[in-house]
Amino acid sequence: MFWIWAGFVLLILGLLALDLGVFNRKPHVISVKEALGWSALWIALGMLFSVFIYFAYERHWLGIGGTVDSVDHVLNQGHSATVKYITGYLIEKSLSVDNIFVIALIFAYFGVPPIYQHRVLFWGILGALLMRGAMIGIGATLIARFHWILYLFGVFLIVTAIRMLFMHT
Repeated sequence: MFWIWAGFVLLILGLLALDLGVFNRKPHVISVKEALGWSALWIALGMLFSVFIYFAYERHWLGIGGTVDSVDHVLNQGHSATVKYITGYLIEKSLSVDNIFVIALIFAYFGVPPIYQHRVLFWGILGALLMRGAMIGIGATLIARFHWILYLFGVFLIVTAIRMLFMHT
């Protein structure tokens, strides 16, 4: 299973390197037409990956799909695994739409010139992914070693929510 994840991470890193190092090496203002084209390409790659998911689970490539799903309690087959993948993909895609507005506000507030927005966005998202991975790893390690820390995390979330509730905007 490690090699599957390692391959997936390498694929994603390769695609990110292509995006910034080859296709967008020189800063330029990205037009609506170019943005739509790139969006269509990335969505097509996501859907192409669903074809891989189907056959990998259906034919148990590299041992994929040989375990019982912890939610459904059935052996994952191609169809069910693909439906789950596409469902997750669509949810993530719809949740990412609000990020577009937040990013536009941040760019406007800091006055990021349009010519540099792609590069700033790229490195910001890459940094956020790395930080998220580190925090998940640290949190999972802490929870595994000290189960009581869940209560501490819960208190932190409640205090944060109360502070946000009474925050003056």
